Amino acid sequence: MPRKRHSPEQILHKLREVEVALSQGETVARAVRQIAVAEQTYYRWRNEYGGLSVDQARKLKKLELENARLKRAVADLTLDKLILKEAAEGNF
Repeated sequence: MPRKRHSPEQILHKLREVEVALSQGETVARAVRQIAVAEQTYYRWRNEYGGLSVDQARKLKKLELENARLKRAVADLTLDKLILKEAAEGNF
């Protein structure tokens, strides 16, 4: 079954729906079933996005993408450095 990617706005909206359902006396299992996600997904979203506003969630995702890009750049540069170091040791 293909995974559906939710935007931060959709996640926050669904978390608020669950909060409303829980405040009306629903169980967590029923409230999560209403938003059509697994309980584990709900708890993971709640840990990651709980208490954030939409702007903060957007900024979080943007920073995560930038962080991943920078990690790849550092890994590439480290690999280049190691290759050059090995080449230099062989020449001398």
